[in-house]
Amino acid sequence: MKKNQISKRHDVINSFRRNWQLYLFLLPVLTYFLIFHYVPMYGVQIAFKDYFANLGMFGSPWVGFEHFERFFDSYYFWRLLKNTLILNAYSLLLFPLPIIFALMLNELRQGAFKKWSQTLTYAPHFISVVVVVGMLVAFLDPNTGIVNHFLRAIGVEPIHFLTSPEWFRHIYVWSGQWQSLGWGTIIYLAALAGVNPELHEAAKVDGASRFQRIVHINIPSILPTIIILFILNIGNFMQIGFEKVLLMQNNLNSETSDIIQTFVYEAGLLEGQYSFAAAIGLFESAINIVLLITVNQIARKVSNNSLW
Repeated sequence: MKKNQISKRHDVINSFRRNWQLYLFLLPVLTYFLIFHYVPMYGVQIAFKDYFANLGMFGSPWVGFEHFERFFDSYYFWRLLKNTLILNAYSLLLFPLPIIFALMLNELRQGAFKKWSQTLTYAPHFISVVVVVGMLVAFLDPNTGIVNHFLRAIGVEPIHFLTSPEWFRHIYVWSGQWQSLGWGTIIYLAALAGVNPELHEAAKVDGASRFQRIVHINIPSILPTIIILFILNIGNFMQIGFEKVLLMQNNLNSETSDIIQTFVYEAGLLEGQYSFAAAIGLFESAINIVLLITVNQIARKVSNNSLW
């Protein structure tokens, strides 16, 4: 047993000596995650303390699960949880759109139109969230917005989109899909580029139609990529981009726009309830971890594709 351990240790050392340049390239990434993701984890303990800045991290008294119980027993808990889950589930329902769009682009034979389509859909990825929300405010304004001008032209009364709770989720999700569609498409197009063309040639000889080749060749070929990205999306299920929600939120649409992350921001940064906000954030992260592990295990058993 000891000989095997010594042999493995020598193999690791020899591998490091042969490929030290490659390990050196990993150093900046590892340093980033260590400093900004792992070192700050010691601060999670304030979720179980009544944190006071003058007493410091270690001087503040322990209160156990008091902040968690306070959040679970609060009248706004179920509204925050419901809005967060619905908004994320709505976004997850649109997960297949980049796949479908990538399959469509992959079938285009006209190179110029294909490049133009890719550029047009990829460009919004570089627009900041603040600019996107500004565009939404301008386009959806009930008096001067182009959307309401069109509605008036066809005889429909102007709609107050950004102050209507029933419209908030649709605007948030579909504007996000518009912004991220091109980025997701590129990943799937890269996976489709690795499909063996001989499979398509053989399918053509057998009389397979283009749709049949998409279903039986392209989709199975990119299925591992689809599964991995789906697992990663599930791992961030509770992590909504709260900046956009915060910018779109107002008193009139708060019925559907109040989510856990905006509440953490208000409680922690605006009201100074650091321990309470940390407890809520830890609860949210715990849900993400459970979902990630569960979906990863299911994917590994069903398809033999998983993150680990």
